Amino acid sequence: MNRNISLYEALGGAGTIRRMVESFYPKVQAHPLLGPLFPTDIDPVMDRQYMFLTQFFGGPSLYSDEYGHPMMRARHLPFPITPERAEAWLDCMRRALSEIGVEEQLQAIVIDRLSGPAHHFVNTLEEET
Repeated sequence: MNRNISLYEALGGAGTIRRMVESFYPKVQAHPLLGPLFPTDIDPVMDRQYMFLTQFFGGPSLYSDEYGHPMMRARHLPFPITPERAEAWLDCMRRALSEIGVEEQLQAIVIDRLSGPAHHFVNTLEEET
């Protein structure tokens, strides 16, 4: 990846981020560990994720402009996020990136960039029984 451009630009901008989100959330909803954490009406979640990823990857500050500072750990605290759920989330993203045709080198960069936050949100060590 050219170091002079943002990850947002390397991915292809808004269109790619939108396709990524649209490919990602059906996988999340179908996942037995993740689906129950999300509302039936996923559209608002998808819109927020689109805005967040746009900003997170170096594009316009859509999320902060609409909602203020992301404070993502605090926003995720109400949900039981286990290490297994963090890995499941990353796997859904890997599959979405592959499905929409993001080149493998960029897929690796995206997953690496998302891995830190995904594991930072872990707040529960074991699955609830």
